[in-house]
Amino acid sequence: MNLANASKENVEYMIEQIKLKLRVASGAAIRSEHFAEGRYEELVELYEHVMSKETFSVSEIDAIVQELGRLRR
Repeated sequence: MNLANASKENVEYMIEQIKLKLRVASGAAIRSEHFAEGRYEELVELYEHVMSKETFSVSEIDAIVQELGRLRR
């Protein structure tokens, strides 16, 4: 997937992949339409960080979910 261009489809893809990788229990609360394209670069950085790791501690998952909350509209 080419994430170089900000698009609704790319945001949706990244959010879904992050939720799958983290196995977030409250994944329904994290929806792609809650994220503005103006924060696209930050979301890409977070996505790349999440995808680069194999496992996460509870505190890491908490920090990532908090960062997702900060990136919301």
